[in-house]
Amino acid sequence: MAAAMVFAVFAVATVGFWLFGLSPLDAIYMTVITITTVGYRHLLGEELSDPEKWFTMAVIITGVSTVLYTFTLGVQVVVEGQLREFVGRRRMDRKIAEMRDHVIVCGWGRVGNAAAGDILQAGTHVVVVDTDADRISDLPIPTIVGDATLDTTLRAAGIEHASALIAALQGDAENLFVTLSSKAINPDLFIVARARQEESVNKLSRAGADRVVNPQELGAARMASFVVQPNVAEFVDVVMHERSMDFRMQEVEIPARSELVGLSLRDADLRRRAGVLVLALRLDEGAFNTNPDPATIIQPHHVIIAVGTDEALLQLVEVCE
Repeated sequence: MAAAMVFAVFAVATVGFWLFGLSPLDAIYMTVITITTVGYRHLLGEELSDPEKWFTMAVIITGVSTVLYTFTLGVQVVVEGQLREFVGRRRMDRKIAEMRDHVIVCGWGRVGNAAAGDILQAGTHVVVVDTDADRISDLPIPTIVGDATLDTTLRAAGIEHASALIAALQGDAENLFVTLSSKAINPDLFIVARARQEESVNKLSRAGADRVVNPQELGAARMASFVVQPNVAEFVDVVMHERSMDFRMQEVEIPARSELVGLSLRDADLRRRAGVLVLALRLDEGAFNTNPDPATIIQPHHVIIAVGTDEALLQLVEVCE
């Protein structure tokens, strides 16, 4: 804006001097020496007329003011590092605008941090939204500093093209508002919301959250599992989180064009073709068919939940496509 102001003063002054009878080059020359207050040699004659004097004084006042203002801003940008921050912000904004099917994490606390880490480890892009600039300034992933309850902030995070959103703000009211706003902008968005209070779970679900997680309740259940079934709990932790074993679990949705559509699990023979073990099958209505019967017919949009090595799971994805 400051640069535009200088350009506008320069253009108006040049046109004005040209209208007073100077050639275009002389008009530009007069504008430069007037704005810079050099006054090397004016070209309007020995005696200036009253209109010429008023116009020249106006050019001096406005020109010097805008030039000094722009110069001050330039020094401030260079000294305070705002130019680098501005360029970095623009580059990050362009990167976010080009993202597709990424996950937005609202709130960079312990829950948001842990969730983003697992999502990144799975190979999905993440955009973090938080109000504390210092807390997310050093993150190696795209970030947005702002209030996640505002539509402008969510749009800056690319919510129109995101596949999922995690509402992990401190308060249930804020997470409720984020859920409502997100669903209004992108109805197809998959939303996982954090709830601190038990009575907030139903409210978040009614607001549009596809899944509502109470970290305290999950933590208590996990602690109980380590007491009651320690080996099972540790095995699940190793497979799902630590990834220190040679195999892991993964879900694969069956597309309508898949050659597996219409085949039974027995005929598909995924253990032989991909080297995986099918643990469950999620049906269209959302119900889980655990340890499915080999005669179960595979339908479009069924979700296969299997366990195997990384190589076998990649093979499973290729077979299902």
